[in-house]
Amino acid sequence: MWKKKKAKRTRVTGFDSDNSSGDFSEANHKVAEMLDLDPHQSDRTGKHNGETEIQENGIKRHRTSLPAPMFSRNDFSVWSILKKCIGLELSKITMPIVFNEPLSFLQRITEYMEHIYLINKACSHADPLERMQAVAAFAVSAVASQWERTGKPFNPLLGETYELTREDLGFRFISEQVSHHPPISAFYSEGLNKDFIFHGSIYPKLKFWGKSIEAEPRGTITLELLKHNEAYTWTNPTCCVHNVIIGKLWLEQYGTVEIVNHSTGDKCVLNFKPCGLFGKELHRVEGHIQDKNRKKLCVIYGKWTECLWCTDPTTYETYKKNEKRGGEQKKTKPSEDVIKSENDEADDMPEVQDTVQFIPGSKLLWRINCRPPNSSQMYNFTSFAVSLNELEKGMEAILAPTDCRLRPDIRNMENGNMDVASKEKERLEEKQRAARKERAKDEVEWHTRWFHQGTNPYTGTSDWLYSGGYFDRNFSDCPDIY
Repeated sequence: MWKKKKAKRTRVTGFDSDNSSGDFSEANHKVAEMLDLDPHQSDRTGKHNGETEIQENGIKRHRTSLPAPMFSRNDFSVWSILKKCIGLELSKITMPIVFNEPLSFLQRITEYMEHIYLINKACSHADPLERMQAVAAFAVSAVASQWERTGKPFNPLLGETYELTREDLGFRFISEQVSHHPPISAFYSEGLNKDFIFHGSIYPKLKFWGKSIEAEPRGTITLELLKHNEAYTWTNPTCCVHNVIIGKLWLEQYGTVEIVNHSTGDKCVLNFKPCGLFGKELHRVEGHIQDKNRKKLCVIYGKWTECLWCTDPTTYETYKKNEKRGGEQKKTKPSEDVIKSENDEADDMPEVQDTVQFIPGSKLLWRINCRPPNSSQMYNFTSFAVSLNELEKGMEAILAPTDCRLRPDIRNMENGNMDVASKEKERLEEKQRAARKERAKDEVEWHTRWFHQGTNPYTGTSDWLYSGGYFDRNFSDCPDIY
């Protein structure tokens, strides 16, 4: 079991397909030729100086940088790979490692917990409206770490897991890759004070549309506030990465997110706005909270890349009316430079408005954390993300053998050993294919270890539910996947 002084853990897992015949293996070998990294900057633990530091107050300090800087993708042509994938489900295509960031998708899911203080705030509020406001802010904050994160997390191998215990933040987290085709990741988190349960299963459907890659979220996210006997459910917005062929990569989120309080009937409707023709709506989020009778209780506005505010509906409507009277910009016809054909080389990223226009009387619900000063050299990771793949001294003896911290391809990529990482990625994919063929030959079904398929008790839809027992640490029957 964890020692209390060293209980801050963070875990992540990666995505990788075993459905490829190896057509793209040659592209993987080209990666090392274009890299100019020093692979000797760190040891295999993923740290610069061995053990994690302990601060004066006894709280462990997590690492603040990766062992090696990220590589440049500028000299790598992706068209030879993606031209075969237009309109296809990308989870069935093995992609060269140049597309990746050194985290798995299971670790990406763990990043939902970065702003856990919002869950704690929801637990502390007596007013159900304030609880919904905090939950809405948490739902928006959960996707904020994706801002400028254009690298693809590794596909988790079937049976792969990731755990994280953070006593300083008051939670523990476990996830498992429960299905490979379709790829489904299940997760479960609980407050160490037994005040909340956060769980769900996610099936991100990826499609390539010529100049962009779209990730459509599937699966339900559930948050239970135990003290208040409340349960909230929602689904994340769609994520789209532009200019995957040529031009500067940029990302947007769009779609409607509905957060339902199944105890009170209250609902929060959040509209993640698409960029639009002139880019005015880029990153913007607007919505409202309504009661079970559809009466608007408050309006929420902001940007998922910056902050979120709320105000009462009357104040919001009055402000908007005055804004129009004050003189809107004259409507102009799009210039020839703006009206571009679908065959243009790149979709230029619109200029981003630096701040959200504040409406007097509004209450701040959430503001994004500042990123490390060297974030651009670390795949645009947040400070929380930087710590996720950290492998501390003695941790291997405690972790499940399926934990993604032990994946050699992710570990080598993090350390800057790109040629080794590429070969390990291919080896793991081949090992997974061989295991699948062996099970089919012997007519043996795969059995998940920590989750089981069932029905979400609040939505009535199919879901993967935590079976319990992971933190008892009986890992004797875990599969050999690495």
